[in-house]
Amino acid sequence: MDMSAFDFGSVMQELSSYLTLETGLQGLVLLLALVVAFTAYQYSDRKLKARIEQPGLSMPRNLILRSGRRLVFPLAALAIVIIGRVALMLLGHKTALLEIVAQLLLALAVVRMLVYGLRVGFVPSPALKAWEKVISTTVWAVVALHLVGWLQPVVGGMDRLAIKLGDAHVSLLMVVKLVLLSALYLLLAFWLSGLFEQRMKASRHINASLRVGMAKVVKFSLLALAILMALTEAGLNLASLTVLGGAIGIGLGFGLQKIVSNFISGFILLGDRSIRPGDVITVGDTFGWVKELRARYIVVRNREGVETLIPNENLVTTDVINWSYSDRNVRVRIPVQISYGDDPEQAMAIMLEAGKSQPRSLKEPEPVVRLMEFADSGIALELRIWLNDPEQGIGSIKSDINLAIWHGFREAGITIPFPQRDVNLRYMNAPLAADSS
Repeated sequence: MDMSAFDFGSVMQELSSYLTLETGLQGLVLLLALVVAFTAYQYSDRKLKARIEQPGLSMPRNLILRSGRRLVFPLAALAIVIIGRVALMLLGHKTALLEIVAQLLLALAVVRMLVYGLRVGFVPSPALKAWEKVISTTVWAVVALHLVGWLQPVVGGMDRLAIKLGDAHVSLLMVVKLVLLSALYLLLAFWLSGLFEQRMKASRHINASLRVGMAKVVKFSLLALAILMALTEAGLNLASLTVLGGAIGIGLGFGLQKIVSNFISGFILLGDRSIRPGDVITVGDTFGWVKELRARYIVVRNREGVETLIPNENLVTTDVINWSYSDRNVRVRIPVQISYGDDPEQAMAIMLEAGKSQPRSLKEPEPVVRLMEFADSGIALELRIWLNDPEQGIGSIKSDINLAIWHGFREAGITIPFPQRDVNLRYMNAPLAADSS
C-alpha cells in the first residue's frame, strides 16, 4: 500500500493547530452551556407543562407558556455562551468558536418562534408537532450552514450531482429545493386557509353552506398556487412535464373516478344548500346531525356519539331525509290504546297534559290528541307533539311522555289492553262418525 500520498505529519500538525488552550477553554464553556441548558429545560418543562394544563388559562398566556417551552434550551445555552465569551475576552483569549455558536443558538430560538407562530393557525395534533420539529430543524440547518460559510460549497456539490431526463436537467439541488419549497409553501397555504376558515366560522352574516364552500375554494386555490410556485422556483421546466402530466391525468381520471365524483358532489351539495352543518338527516340506516362537510365526505354524528363518514356521492344519488331542510319543526306521534270500558275523553285529557308538560314540546303548534280507530283490542288514541330540536333525538321525549301517560292512567284507573281472542269450540258433543270398515 502506497503511503507516499498521505503525509501523516502534516495531518497531525494541522490537527494540533486546533487543539490549543483557547479551543479547550471554549470547549469547556460549550460543555457547561449544554449541561446548564439541558438541566434548565428538564426543570422548566415540568413546571410549564403543569401551568399549561391548568383549566381556565387564557389564550395569550397559553401562547406565552408554550413559546417558553421551546425557547428555554437555546436561550439558556446562549446566556452561558455569552457569559463565557465575555469572560474569555477579558482574559485576552480569542472566542471565534463561541461567537459562531452564539449565532447558531440565536438562530435556533428565532426559527422555533417563527415555526410555532405558523403552527398556531392549525388544529393541534401529534402529526403537526412532529412536522414542526422537522421544519424547524431543516430551516435551522440551512441557516447554520450559511453562518459557518458552508452553504455555497454544499449547494455547489448538490448541483453537480445531476442526471439528464430528455431536455430536463435534474440535480440533487433541484430535488431538495422542490421538497423544501413545497413543504414551505404548502405550510403557508394551509395556515392561510386555516385563518380564512376561522374568520368564516366567526362570521354571522354568511350562512353555513356558503362559509364552508368559500373556505374549500380558498383552500384548494392556495394549495394549487403553492405547488405551482414550488415547481417554478425550484427551476423545473413546466413545459417538459406536459406529456407526463397528461398521462398522469388520464391515469387519475380512470383510477380515481370515485374520489373525483365525491369531490364534485361536495361542491354540488354546497351550491344547492340541500345539506348544511347542523342539519338532522337520515341516510339509509344512519340517523344523526351533520357535524362537518368535507371535500370527500360528510361527518354525521348520532345520539350514541358515533360519527359516520358518508361519501358525498351517496348524498347526491340516493334518497336523503333532511329533518331540518326548510323548517326545524318535527312532529312526533305517540300511539296508545285504552280498553273499551274506559272513558276516551278522560284518557285524551291525560295524554294531552303529558305532552304539554315536556319542556321540549312546542306551545305552537300545540300538542293534540286524536281518536284514530276502534281496534280489535281497544280504542286507539294518538298524541301528536312538535319539536324544534330534532338533533336531540326523539327517543328520550317519547320515553318521558309514555311514562307520564302510564302514571296518569294508573291514577285514573284507565287500563291499557293487551291482544285478546275469543275461541268458540263447536260440535263438542256430536257423535263420532262410524267406522266405514
